Amino acid sequence: MDFVPERTARRTTGGSPAFEGDLAALFERPLAVEKPAGQRIPFVFSSPHSGRSYPEGFVSASNLDPVTLRRSEDCFVEELFGGAVELGAPLLHALFPRAFLDANREPYELDPTMFAEPLPPHVNTRSLRVAGGLGTIARVVADSAEIYREPLAYADVERRIRHLYMPFHETLRGLLEETLAAFGYAVLIDCHSMPSVGGPADDDNGSNRADIVLGDRYGTSCAAALSAEAERIFTRLGYSVVRNNPYAGGFNTEHYGKPGRGLHALQIELNRALYMDEARLEHHKGFARVRDDMKRFVSEISGCDWSALGTGIRGAAF
Repeated sequence: MDFVPERTARRTTGGSPAFEGDLAALFERPLAVEKPAGQRIPFVFSSPHSGRSYPEGFVSASNLDPVTLRRSEDCFVEELFGGAVELGAPLLHALFPRAFLDANREPYELDPTMFAEPLPPHVNTRSLRVAGGLGTIARVVADSAEIYREPLAYADVERRIRHLYMPFHETLRGLLEETLAAFGYAVLIDCHSMPSVGGPADDDNGSNRADIVLGDRYGTSCAAALSAEAERIFTRLGYSVVRNNPYAGGFNTEHYGKPGRGLHALQIELNRALYMDEARLEHHKGFARVRDDMKRFVSEISGCDWSALGTGIRGAAF
């Protein structure tokens, strides 16, 4: 897919891109929600990293070329899981790119070395994700290349969080609350993709990865039976599957996965080599098979009797 900037934006003299002040106009639709005519299954699918609308001002303020910036994308994941909508589940996906703002983080996980001024006390500057350069506003892309040439202004980042992060999570929370009220329980499937080989900042640097990694925060974000069934289905479909290594689930899996309240969250990481050319960022001939298998997965896992996942209290709050 060719790179297409969102729109032209001029630069300010102070290093912060001028587009920051007009995020509402740049991202008139910061996210997309695809819904069936009526929700028939208690599942919600989310793809927080597949957005690919890059503001030109952001690109011009970066050290990196457009293709390198896209290395952090979960390319085409919303397409791979699009069959969930036909089967009766909503699908939420971000339109803003992960390199611009990461919706699978706390709202304020920020690296103080990226800013021109001290950060407010509510900011989490000490998380492992911040230390790795992959906070809410990333310092690096997936291959550890530095994104920005100049320090950022906190006010500009605050605008990103308010215009992009907050609407994404308000929407996701609403979808889960609606599902919980309708079915007595809700299952979030957080959809991602991963490079086929571990990168320099990863624990598995240089290692070939499994086809699919299931993340359930080491058994805490969803019922054990749900993870086991997902592994069984994918294995039967011919994929190699591991759990929680190297990805156990990010903020969304941990934050929304509350099995004691009838809320279950499972992260799925798909090996990009299965469906795309990782260098050219394009579909390859395996794309159709993976897309069809993801629909089979949704059909099979949603066809199980998961009534035991509920608490017996319909509409319980977060």
